[in-house]
Amino acid sequence: MYILGLNAYHADSSAAIFKNGEMIAATEEERFRRIKHWAGFPSMAVQFCLKEAGINLAQLDHIAIGRDPKAKMDKKILFLLKNPGGGWNAVLDRVKNAKKVASLDEEFLKIDPSVSKQEIKDKIHQVEHHRSHLASAFFASPFEEAALLSIDGSGDFSTTMIGIGRGNQIEVLDSVDFPHSVGLFYTAFTQLLGFPHYGDEYKVMGLAPYGEPKYIDQLKDVISFTEDGLFTLNQKYFRSAKSGIISYGKDHIPVVAPLYSEYMIEKFGAVRKKTEDLAQYHKDMAASVQRFTELLIFHILDHLHKKTGLQNICIAGGVAQNSVANGKITRTTPFKNVYIPSAGHDAGISMGCALYVYNHVLKQPRANAVWSAYTGSRFSNEEIEVYLQSRNIIYTRYENEELYNKVTDRLIDAGVVGWFCGRAEFGPRALGARSIIADPRRSDAKELLNSKIKRRESFRPFAPSILKEYVPEYFEVIDDVPFMEKVFPIRKDKQHLIPAVTHADGTGRLQTVDSNVTPRYYQLIETFRRKTGVPILLNTSFNENEPIVNSPEHALECFLRTNMDMLVLENCVVERQ
Repeated sequence: MYILGLNAYHADSSAAIFKNGEMIAATEEERFRRIKHWAGFPSMAVQFCLKEAGINLAQLDHIAIGRDPKAKMDKKILFLLKNPGGGWNAVLDRVKNAKKVASLDEEFLKIDPSVSKQEIKDKIHQVEHHRSHLASAFFASPFEEAALLSIDGSGDFSTTMIGIGRGNQIEVLDSVDFPHSVGLFYTAFTQLLGFPHYGDEYKVMGLAPYGEPKYIDQLKDVISFTEDGLFTLNQKYFRSAKSGIISYGKDHIPVVAPLYSEYMIEKFGAVRKKTEDLAQYHKDMAASVQRFTELLIFHILDHLHKKTGLQNICIAGGVAQNSVANGKITRTTPFKNVYIPSAGHDAGISMGCALYVYNHVLKQPRANAVWSAYTGSRFSNEEIEVYLQSRNIIYTRYENEELYNKVTDRLIDAGVVGWFCGRAEFGPRALGARSIIADPRRSDAKELLNSKIKRRESFRPFAPSILKEYVPEYFEVIDDVPFMEKVFPIRKDKQHLIPAVTHADGTGRLQTVDSNVTPRYYQLIETFRRKTGVPILLNTSFNENEPIVNSPEHALECFLRTNMDMLVLENCVVERQ
């Protein structure tokens, strides 16, 4: 049985395809379009998935889309009645997108005109946004039973959903509806701190360790924790109830409207200008917003544990990308085990809605847990050589052991290397398939990367990829973190050894590298360990203010326009002359 899942007409549009519950391929449309957070119909991702599965549209048994325009209709009507006039703006884009969802068959006909409209319509299932998130986390997890949390900005008029997963079924326990939203709270303050673009929230998380959480008491007036384990927003601080939040133009690029009100500016200060330096106040505010968000997440989880009595928790949604909060869950709440998928953000909707249909709707048995994010593009050495020769690029092809020695020697010699190996990752993190790597022991590595390639804010941290066997030696918390989804404290006696991946507060957003999941990346780090004694590489995404590279062409172009020292395309090595 083949099921295609879609996140369409929504930021981070994507497609995923499953055969009998096993994921064959999954990828974001932005990787092909080269536009971050692209939000149209993921036609190129769909074609990629069909090609990987070796089938055509007619051979699909089911098509799932993570959007249900009929969901929460009573709440939407009530919202409009309470917000006459201006309230329409808040749902206008949702109405437009609902029309697009209703005409999915036309998009599929552009891919394959040989199938009929009715044939496509008969296969389509609409799955509510947050149910898709819950499914992406639970049905991919190793747990037979778990508490569930989906938490983000908004989707299908909900912003938070809690539930229980048992076997192949999901039971929704409660939800929070728009305009009350943790995601919108975090975004509003992200904008206030001078980061206006869609997806900029991670910058606030990165800035937070440079400040002190001095403004927690003031933030208590912005969000109230409720006795049922949920929350409400004080709408005086927000514009969201009377105007649209995210708009998608003809270019399908998501644009977030200003969410802060004049009242928020009055209470928390003016919006930082792009040209304005970050003052200590901004750093303290970032620390306060981050800490308050953590407290809210733990409030929800504490009550969810009381309701369910379960030890396992599965989390997805945009707020589930807050790796600092994620790393504290087992130390701060009663939950013992946490699973967060590699694409916990909205791209994961495609994976989730497909799994929801397969497991919950069709009541099929669950497949194996998903521990690999490597479901994207792939290229053989032969394909790469043909491409490099067509560009008249000088390269050398090495056997594996030669390759690992060559690359690690360059890293030890202060080199920055573009590493393009195996299938691309599904999700926002580079996990050793489409990565830029460097020596974590170098105190100047951040400056090297920012000057040579990234050209990004200096306060943003770089991540450590660590051989999983060595986690207890370097980190204070021992856990598998395959998707770089958690931040843990680095042991004090090790911080001086790996300054390039130790953040200002002594933490690191780690990726644990398993030889069974990604053997070549493991062997590269093992070679580095044998030479240096350190089982870690600095790992950042292979891109420069663009989506992560998806093909040898993208990788070469990024290499040529930056000052990277070496480019590795599978076993082919290009060195800067």
